[in-house]
Order: sequence, then structure tokens, then C-alpha cells
Amino acid sequence: MKKEILINSSSKETRIAITEDGKLVELFYESSDLKRNVGDIYLGKIARVLPGIRAAFINLGFPQDAFLHFSDIETSPDDYKSLLGDDSDVEDEDDEEESSTPVIPTEKNPAAATLEKGKDILVQITKEPVGAKGLRVTAKVSIPGRYIVLIPFSNKIGISRKIYNFKEKRRLRQLIRKNLPEGFGAIIRTVAAGQDESLILEDLDRLVNTWYDIENKMKTVKAPALLYKDVSTTYSVIRDLFRDDVTKVIVDSKKIYKEIRNYLEETSPESVDKLELYEGKVPLFDTYYSIDKQIEESLQKKILLKNSAGYIVIETTEAMTVIDVNSGKYAKSKDQEQNSLKINIEAAKEIARQARLRDIGGIIVVDFIDLYEEPSRKKLLEEIKKEFKKDRAKASFSQMSEFGIVQITRQRVRQNIIQRISTKCPMCNGTGRVQSQMNFLMEIERWLQRYKSSPNGFMLRLKVNPLIKYYLTSGIINRILKLCIKFRVFIKLEMDNDLALDEFRFYEFGSKHDITEEYS
Repeated sequence: MKKEILINSSSKETRIAITEDGKLVELFYESSDLKRNVGDIYLGKIARVLPGIRAAFINLGFPQDAFLHFSDIETSPDDYKSLLGDDSDVEDEDDEEESSTPVIPTEKNPAAATLEKGKDILVQITKEPVGAKGLRVTAKVSIPGRYIVLIPFSNKIGISRKIYNFKEKRRLRQLIRKNLPEGFGAIIRTVAAGQDESLILEDLDRLVNTWYDIENKMKTVKAPALLYKDVSTTYSVIRDLFRDDVTKVIVDSKKIYKEIRNYLEETSPESVDKLELYEGKVPLFDTYYSIDKQIEESLQKKILLKNSAGYIVIETTEAMTVIDVNSGKYAKSKDQEQNSLKINIEAAKEIARQARLRDIGGIIVVDFIDLYEEPSRKKLLEEIKKEFKKDRAKASFSQMSEFGIVQITRQRVRQNIIQRISTKCPMCNGTGRVQSQMNFLMEIERWLQRYKSSPNGFMLRLKVNPLIKYYLTSGIINRILKLCIKFRVFIKLEMDNDLALDEFRFYEFGSKHDITEEYS
């Protein structure tokens, strides 16, 4: 599989595309208003402790307090996967084949009892805000490097399960155990396999010095305060995802090219030859694999399946993402079961790609075309699991129900890409539909009926969207005049560009007091 990283930079934003055999599978955006927060370390102040939900809320200086679950106070190496890029599985020292000592379970959250409102606490951001949910943080911090992830206040050494050679695992463990200062733990990343000792130890020294800087800063600042800012999205992609399986990194900015080249010369000299500067006149994302066109096609609500003429429809709600698989006009075989299975398998591949591309997290419910034979259901589920193995985020799956439903849960770290690059429609408030103009007029009429049923004044101000104002005032005897005559009121009509097409606001005349809800 040919895997490439393409970096397109402009004056206002940087876009990073990851492709597999020319197909876009992951997309990252970075701009002044879309900065990466995951990995940042803060000295926070405990705002609230809620034992009922086993959580605390931490003031980090943001408009919304961050969420700290009690389970994120005592953390195991495997819990750092959200900060580890492609090293999604971590093997603890106790998992070593030569270790026969049984692991005795201990009390998980003794530190939770020490949480008190107003106390300072050291935390690290693990998930960006999503919808109404704020940042999620952990109280067990780590500092990622190219080869090592340093874990202060620990004594364990974990290693990526994607390093399969037992001798190499032993070499790396011994190297880190010998050179790791007291009071630190570490996770050895996949990319460390086969690397020269000097490069790994240089990375370790940088991380230890970074931690000492954090400690010194912590003594001089007052909570809430930022202690450590993790690298930008561009650098995190190079640090975490630029591995042996990446054949090429292409950049169209001389500045970013030089910065990445200097970083690679210092940390991974053998990878410098894979870095290329693009200087063509045609935009990079048009030249290579028509990335812009792929972005446009892939982020639509309806996604066509090219080999089977079927399609999937993706609907996102606040609680979950729902995906419907449809057959379209596909009927290559007379065998309905085989037709359905073929479409479902192609849909499964596209769904796994879309989950990575859009960074869909939480609960995903997929309504596949019904399969009636158990071998077909089993084959489809195997295909789903196989496709999601390419994903860095952890996912779990249910069996297919009798109605063809498969439930998937996928780890959420950052905002859904569609939420990042789009805003709620001001016309429909994000619903995708607006009520008819006639129904809107009837709502205003019902509001006036309720208003006039009580002893109120006869002079009002009505604010509506400019398009609605045109509808209400068109004609010789216009619609708003008819309402004034019918209910014996005077209505001064005003425009408000911030109102949706199906919104209106009534005010007392000569006043800023909004009375809409009082008579709704």
C-alpha cells in the first residue's frame, strides 16, 4: 500500500492530507481559530467535584470548565493512546512474555478522595471540545517525543505492541531502563524499532529537560495557567504518523519544508529523502490525486459506492451518527444475498474510511442491507473489523442484529471534521429544513391571538429575517397590514439578519424588552 502525506499551506490555514493508494483517508486542518489543544499541560484549579458522576470540573481559563473523570486520575500506559498517534496499543512491563508474576488488582482511584474545590491540579488535555461538551483532561500527564513518550511520576516502561521482534523489544527496554532518570516512566513508540541508540537517547534527554522546564514554570505561575504547549497539528502528524510505511511527504511551503527537514535531520536522518518540496504552479491538492475534489465528494451527506452503484447516507445527531446503506439499482447477480453482501462489504470499506476522514467519534449505528444467511453476516462483520484495523482510533463492534443493524463505538479525540470546517446554517438552524411561509404567517397570527387575549397594548415591534420581511410586505394590501387590521394592533416591522427564516421576535414598542416567549 502506497501511503503519502501531503501538506498544503496558505496565508490563513494549513491542510494535511493522508492518502492510501491515492485515496484520501485522513484530513487535518490548522488555522488561527482551529489550533490543536490535545497534549497541552495546564496548572488548573478545581471548580467542582461531583462524586455522583465520579468526576470533577477543572478551570483552565477557557469559557467552559474541563471534565476530569476519576478514572483519569490513576492511569495505565494503555490510557495514553489518544496522545500516541499511530501507537494505539501499548504493552506494559507486566505483559512481557518472561514475566510470570500475577498482577494483583489494587484500589483504582485513591487519589480521587484528595480532590477539593479550589485546589490546584496538574492536568493534560486528551480530547478537544465536541458540541456542548468541553475539554476532557487527565491528571496523569505525558510528553510525547519522536521515539519515546515520557511519563512523569511513574516507574513503568511500556512498549508498542506493533514492535513484534522480541529481541528488539528487549534491547529497547534495557536501553530505556538503563538511562531513564528515577521518578519517570516511559512508553517506547513503534518508530523506535531498529533506530540507533544515540537518536533514542537524544529524544529522551529532550523530553526530560522539557519536564524540568514545566516543573520550574509551575513554581512561578498562578492557576489557571498553560505550562506546556504541544506541537502544532503539522508537527504532530510528522512526529506521530511519519513512519516506515509512509513513502513520501510532499510540502508546498518552503518555510514548513525547511522546518520539517531540520526536525527530521535531528530526529530521523534516514527519513529526510522522503521529504519533497512542491513548487508547481497548479495547487498541490489538485496535482496529486485531486484531493480537493475528494474532500468535496467525501464530506457530502450522500456518498456513492463506485463499484456497486449503491450508496450510503450519513446523518449526525448530538448523541450518535447514523449511517444507512442502500442498494440503488445494483443487480449484477440474480442472487439477492450475494448482491446485498457485495454492496454491504463495499459500504463497510467506505464507512471505515469516512470514520477516519471525518473523525466520527462516539456511537455509530449502521443500517446495512438485510442479510439472511449467517455466513454472510459473519463475513461482513469480519470485513468491518479488518477495515477498522487501519484506523488509529480504538473501535468496538456489536454483532449484526436481525434487522441488519451494527453498532460501532469509536474513540473520539478531536472535533468531527465537518464541525470544524462548517457552521450551523443561519436559515434553518442546522435542521436542513425550514417551515413554509404560510405556516410561519400562521404562527405569528396565533401569537397575536394569545397576546390580544390579555389586556395588553396595541403597539408592537416585530423582527424577522430580511427575506421574511419581503414576504410580509409584498402586495398592495400586504400580509402584515392584514394582521394589523384583524387584531387591531400597530406593528412596526424590522429586519434582523441573525434570525433564521422560521424565527420571529416581538418587542413592546419603544422598548428592548423581548416578549416573544411570554405568549408562545
